[in-house]
Amino acid sequence: MRARRPLTALAALSAAAALITVPPAHAADAGSATVVPIQVTGDPAKRFNLIIMGDGYTENELSAFAADTDQQLNVMWSIEPYKSYRNYFNVYRVDIVSGESGIGCDPDLASGKKNTPLSMAFWGGCNASSVQRLITMSNTAANKYANMVAGTSSANRQILALANSGTYGGAGGAYATSSGHNSMSALIAPHEIGHSLGGLQDEYTYYTRGVEGGAYTGGEPGSAHHSLLTEQQMKDQRKKWWRWLDEPSEAGGTISRHEGGLYYSSGVWRPSEHSIMRTLGYYYDQVGREVMTQRIAAKTSLIQDSTPTAAAVGADRVLWVEPLHPNSHALTTTWSVDGADVPGDSTALDLRALKLSPGTHTVKATVTDPTEFVRDPAIRAGALSATRTWTVDTAVTTTPAQVAPGLRSSTPTGRAVARDEVVYVETTHPDDAVPSVTWTLDGATLRETGAGLDLSTLDLAPGNHTLTASAGADTRTWTVDNTLPTTAYELSEPLVKSGENYVFNGPFTMRLTGGDDQDGYVVRESRVDGDGWFNYFGWPTSADEPWLFTEKGTVIDHLTYGRLPRGRHTVEYRSIDPSGNPGTPKSFTVTTLAAPPECTTTITGTRNGSLSLRSGVTCLDGARINGGVTVGSGASLVVKGGTISGALSANGAAEVHLLKATVNGSVAIQGTTGRLVVAGADLRGSAALTGNTTTDALVVTGTSVRGALACTGNTPAPSDAGVPNGVTGSGQCAELVGDPRAKGKDAPYEAVRGAAAAYEHTHE
Repeated sequence: MRARRPLTALAALSAAAALITVPPAHAADAGSATVVPIQVTGDPAKRFNLIIMGDGYTENELSAFAADTDQQLNVMWSIEPYKSYRNYFNVYRVDIVSGESGIGCDPDLASGKKNTPLSMAFWGGCNASSVQRLITMSNTAANKYANMVAGTSSANRQILALANSGTYGGAGGAYATSSGHNSMSALIAPHEIGHSLGGLQDEYTYYTRGVEGGAYTGGEPGSAHHSLLTEQQMKDQRKKWWRWLDEPSEAGGTISRHEGGLYYSSGVWRPSEHSIMRTLGYYYDQVGREVMTQRIAAKTSLIQDSTPTAAAVGADRVLWVEPLHPNSHALTTTWSVDGADVPGDSTALDLRALKLSPGTHTVKATVTDPTEFVRDPAIRAGALSATRTWTVDTAVTTTPAQVAPGLRSSTPTGRAVARDEVVYVETTHPDDAVPSVTWTLDGATLRETGAGLDLSTLDLAPGNHTLTASAGADTRTWTVDNTLPTTAYELSEPLVKSGENYVFNGPFTMRLTGGDDQDGYVVRESRVDGDGWFNYFGWPTSADEPWLFTEKGTVIDHLTYGRLPRGRHTVEYRSIDPSGNPGTPKSFTVTTLAAPPECTTTITGTRNGSLSLRSGVTCLDGARINGGVTVGSGASLVVKGGTISGALSANGAAEVHLLKATVNGSVAIQGTTGRLVVAGADLRGSAALTGNTTTDALVVTGTSVRGALACTGNTPAPSDAGVPNGVTGSGQCAELVGDPRAKGKDAPYEAVRGAAAAYEHTHE
């Protein structure tokens, strides 16, 4: 094993920061605190510093605060532009010991205030005229703890304070606050930082939940993502989001003009149907992402260091700049001499190769971020561009400083890097040479010799790899994570299923679990019918509860969650691991049918003799009918499991739902006016469905029919809801047949039956 080299200045700074503490104080005063560097990528004075501090965590609860911080960060790193500009951030965790557990007025005013170091409390500081979810704190106390991180100031840092609470809440302003472990906590912070850092505005149509904001009557908003202009006016005037119009939104849907925002329900428009500034769980759309990219870059120095520019330099040396390094791409560096461009893109320029004419010359290096996240030339020329200028005098002779080839800094080595990341090193800077870098992957030397390596260009085998970069006597080593995360889903019991196709006739739940070979929180996501990826956080009221889908959604604190219109939907799902690797999306389909009508009469157990239904809604719940069943005009029948030993006949019925039941005799259903659903049934005789003019298409799904199935004159035409049947069909039902090998067999296609259900199925 190679001996450990002495600490660099940066590493020494990190080590010192880890030891900075406030001595324990009296219980009535602020508690003791320790700064824990999570990620240090450069000099704090030249980086954007995210300082995460906790309140209401006792000494025994600081491990919970560390876990809350890990989840917060991994969710943030999964959202652009934080993901691509992760290397622009230094991240520090401030462990503050609280004498009391929890924060004030949680969950209500009756809970009262608590004596915690940051004085965090719901209700805007326990103010009855405020709102419950507003978490405020003492900014003075927050700044005191943030000042423990040397080199940071209000100009280059963002404070995020987490409350030891599972109650939903947060706030955005100069600083951001969030509850630490509510199911949605990790999504509150990116939204609030959108306010604090980006100056982005809320896209809500209300200020007080449940009370629509009415019509906006003001002038053109100053907000970059709100406007009164029509799409044509935006294009004609080249204003607002005209450069992004008609493109698929990163938050789902299309970037166009969607009414509502700035707390008004009409009269003002936003770019996307939903984004993180409107609905927690979605990404920023391109408009918000462009603003956030600009603001993150503006908090840093795009050129971190360079050859000194104060005095004239000789033409017999190498000039250099050290740009920042996004982890998704490289910045471009261009050089010019006396206004004429020098070919190439390198962070160093050997003046000796230019053979400059005698005299003085002006040499300029321009570093630019070519990111596709920005289309506004003014932003690219501003925060996304930086220059250094030197006067070169051929009469000056350089005495080379004794600088050995080596490495100064790099992509952090304390975490695994993603398989598509751009890994970088910064070499030392001798005056008379450009040190080359030797890259090796699993011990094999690569052709690349520059200071950056784009891992996406390598044909990496699955699994983890060891990457090293060496210059002179220095070496940096990373684990390259090419083991993709896995995702499993679990659904509640469907009516029927076939492979990855499910049919439900009422509310259902979906649970997503993610796994990875690396430590840390795994982000899970899903999207429906190609809409925006949505962070899976469990259910809003509890991270332990699965997501609930219903036709009209569930209203929680005046917001609607889990609305899924009736019909067939494709649900995609994936995970993003702590390294930033997204797993390969997989999918299943869900078809949702109308629920059966409510029962007016319920029959259970065994009933001997035939059954004739003339009115109301009769439900056979696991019943055994030793005879036939006749449904008259206007009556409804709902059969849930059980057996009908005779024939089933319905003429002019309002609704018929034959669910997971066995019918030994023939089935003849005609003239139904409401809904007709045959799902997971086992029909031992023939079946005829004729002249049914139903409100929804009649459904025969996951059903086996020993005899023939005949369908004629049904409007709308029948559907199998995505799950085929084991039948011999004719007429309109000819297309409802599954695998021909199963025709006539008495086992439906994976029809779910009672305790033997396959609905616990999970998929990797």
